[in-house]
Amino acid sequence: MRVVISFGGSLINPGTPDTKLLLEMARIIKKSSHSFGIVCGGGTVAREYAEAMRKAGGSESDADRVAILATRQNAELLAAALRGHVHPCVLDDFKKAGEALLCSKAVVMGGTIPGITTDTDSVLLAEEIGAARIVNMTNVDGIYSEDPRKSKRAKKYGRLAFDELVDLATKSDSRRAGEHFVFDLLACKLIARSKIETHFVNGKNLKDVEAAIDGKKHSGTVVRG
Repeated sequence: MRVVISFGGSLINPGTPDTKLLLEMARIIKKSSHSFGIVCGGGTVAREYAEAMRKAGGSESDADRVAILATRQNAELLAAALRGHVHPCVLDDFKKAGEALLCSKAVVMGGTIPGITTDTDSVLLAEEIGAARIVNMTNVDGIYSEDPRKSKRAKKYGRLAFDELVDLATKSDSRRAGEHFVFDLLACKLIARSKIETHFVNGKNLKDVEAAIDGKKHSGTVVRG
């Protein structure tokens, strides 16, 4: 079975690269019976560079491009932790990633093109390789009605339908590089069209991560029909 992991950049590099977490995730992936497509986000580093590019006079497309570089740095770190179990190159083409999975346990990607977030990249990869599910790993333990870091009234959802996720994403998506989304609106719409089961978990809770990979119960949020 194929599983796509959307690995939040703020987990990979919360200030300095978290090599311990990368190695723990590599261990989980190596021992799993599944094969994996993994897309790494850029996190804080991507946001900082995107904002610096804007201040320097660059366009939104320029901000996207510099943010993508951060995602690929993170992808290189994960690929190193997976050495021997992963296609040797960080890829930026979904079709090539699908072909690489024919002879590799895992493939790793960063961002691809300006205007497309790594959330969307993850779903496009899932569609290309026929993934059974997507596991979204972030530093938040699920989907909330509001940002739980800003509002005590935020309600956590254990389960959502596809259209409910799209509604939540619609409220928060500004289409700017480095912005925080519930999950990118385009990505949510792609999930809905292909009806891909998607799990949202705190990436530091590795028990939840493993459960989500296997489609089992966890403390995060599951989106399905």
